[in-house]
Amino acid sequence: MKLKKTVVMVGMMGAGKTAVGRALAAKIGVPFLDSDAEIVKAANMAIAEIFERDGEAFFRQKETQVIERLLDEERGILSTGGGAFLAEANRDLISDKGVAVWLDADLDLLWQRVRHKDTRPLLHTPNPRQTLKEIYEVRVPVYAKAELSVKADAKYSIEDMADRVLEALLTRPDVLEA
Repeated sequence: MKLKKTVVMVGMMGAGKTAVGRALAAKIGVPFLDSDAEIVKAANMAIAEIFERDGEAFFRQKETQVIERLLDEERGILSTGGGAFLAEANRDLISDKGVAVWLDADLDLLWQRVRHKDTRPLLHTPNPRQTLKEIYEVRVPVYAKAELSVKADAKYSIEDMADRVLEALLTRPDVLEA
């Protein structure tokens, strides 16, 4: 298979962007890229620490710079943070230089996946389930702007989801050639 554009995984925290992205990259035989991991590496601190020390606006600025660099440097499967696609500048970059694939998971599935993790700074609230619901309701209409969307299901394994994304990509010969 020949990947012609970077595939950018977008969606909510817990949707599987990193896990499915890694599996998809392995299936196609291309590099897996992770914007959050690149930010952590560059800052030499965790995302939660960046949020705490420098604020969300600073983090989002760095996130855009990293996404642009990754889109320019190497073609592959790029996992982004849950909030990255919300910024119009990021959506424009992704649309110009790659293709966005929304991993569309429903609220209950997302909650099942994130409720026991303390690595989600946005959920450090008195009612994290309600916070997740509020974030979900704001973000879903934006994620729906992605060029491709793949519906997640609790019964799908990571490999099943990667196969479903691959099927969606194969409908786009401008992105992936079999």
